[in-house]
Amino acid sequence: MNPIRIAKSWLSYRRTLNELGSLSNQTLSDIGVSRYDIRNIASRSFR
Repeated sequence: MNPIRIAKSWLSYRRTLNELGSLSNQTLSDIGVSRYDIRNIASRSFR
């Protein structure tokens, strides 16, 4: 991977963490995600 692609992937990872982390527990529950799952979901964007 080139450095630009790594940087873009990292930004996508952080953005996903921040967006999901800002949701309420009720909203996360409505979409079938727990707080425990957030890092796993975000890490998919970093691959």
